[in-house]
Amino acid sequence: MSEMKNNVFERKETKYILSKEQLPEFLADLSCYMEQDEHGLHLIQSLYYDTSCYQMIRHSMEKPNYKEKFRVRCYGVANQDAIVFLELKKKIQRVVYKRRMAIPYSVYQEWIRGGKLPEDPKNPQIQREIAWLFRQYPDLAPKVLISYERLSYFGKEDSAFRITFDQRISYEDTTLNLADTSSRQLVAPELGVLMEVKALGAYPLWFVALLNQYQLKKSSFSKYAQTYQRHLWNKGEKENVSKCVS
Repeated sequence: MSEMKNNVFERKETKYILSKEQLPEFLADLSCYMEQDEHGLHLIQSLYYDTSCYQMIRHSMEKPNYKEKFRVRCYGVANQDAIVFLELKKKIQRVVYKRRMAIPYSVYQEWIRGGKLPEDPKNPQIQREIAWLFRQYPDLAPKVLISYERLSYFGKEDSAFRITFDQRISYEDTTLNLADTSSRQLVAPELGVLMEVKALGAYPLWFVALLNQYQLKKSSFSKYAQTYQRHLWNKGEKENVSKCVS
C-alpha cells in the first residue's frame, strides 16, 4: 500500500531511533509480518512553510494539544512533469490528520510566482482549508527544505499498520529548490535511522516483542524542529524571532 496514492490520513505516529547497524537485522525480522511497498528506497522532499517569526514551528515545539503545519511534498527530484502535494498536517491529542491536494510542479511554480491557489475539483474542501490557512497567516512562506531517503512497510494482515524508515535526513534553506538536491546538509549527523510507526489502534503483539528485543524506546525527534533548533536558530533567526516576540 503506497502513501503516494492517498490524500487523506488519520493516524497516530510514534518515532523510534535505530542505529545503522541494527537496521538490516531489524528489517529481516520485520519481513515475517510486513511487506515493503513497491517504491523501495525513495527520496522524499518536504518544503516547510512558516511565518516570518517561525510561529508554526515555535508553537509546535511547545507540545500543545493542537498544532498544524503546511508543506509541499515531492517524491523524487522535481521536474516540470512531476506531481507535488500541498499538505496541511494537523495533530490533535496525538492523532495526526493529514489532508493534501496533488498538482503538477509547473502549476505550483505559477502559484508561488503570484498566481491563484489551484483548485481541487475532486475535493474542494482541501483547497478551502489551505486558502483559510493563508488568510490566517498572511506572511506564510517557504522556510526550509528537508529531504531524506525512505523505506516504507505495511502489514501483511493489516495494511493500515505502516512503518517507515528515514535515513540521510538533510536540509537547505537558501535556494529551496525541489529540482536540485546538490546543496543539502545533514540535519543530525549522529542520527542513524528514524523509524515512524503509523497506526490508530494498539500495536500487534509481535511488534511489541520486536521493540523489546531491540530495546527501542520512543523518540521525540522532529525533522523540522531539529532543523530549526540546530541550524536556523543559529543563523540569525534568534534575532528575528526576538524582534517578533518583544
